[in-house]
Amino acid sequence: MATEEKRAWIMVVVTVCAYAAYAAVVLGRADGGPLTAAPYAAPLLWSVGLAILASILLHIAASLVSKDGGRQKDQRDREIHRFGDHVGQSFVVLGAVAALAMAMAGWDRFWIANTVYLAFVLSALLGSAAKIVAYRRGFGPW
Repeated sequence: MATEEKRAWIMVVVTVCAYAAYAAVVLGRADGGPLTAAPYAAPLLWSVGLAILASILLHIAASLVSKDGGRQKDQRDREIHRFGDHVGQSFVVLGAVAALAMAMAGWDRFWIANTVYLAFVLSALLGSAAKIVAYRRGFGPW
């Protein structure tokens, strides 16, 4: 398995775990009341920060374990990486447009912040999934 594919798998696992932990904490803090009253800012910041830290540490570990040290990328790796990033960015754009519409409509900050966070999560998942599929099924010029 290529180092870049390992990195895509790491991103999927870290993203799912971080978002699931965040959702569990926020839903637990709602305690049957309205979600907008639940404190969400600190759990959101902690989940993003810990996800970044975990991702960095796991990427370093994957590079150390791989026989080439994770340093060698060929043209195919660069094209797959670029393709996955372009695919994933679609959710960042959709999330930004949705958050903008919510802000203009006067929605609560809770929903706007969670929409942006979900957009980042979906972007990471979709981009990583595109990379994994490209590595598994092949990638070539369209």
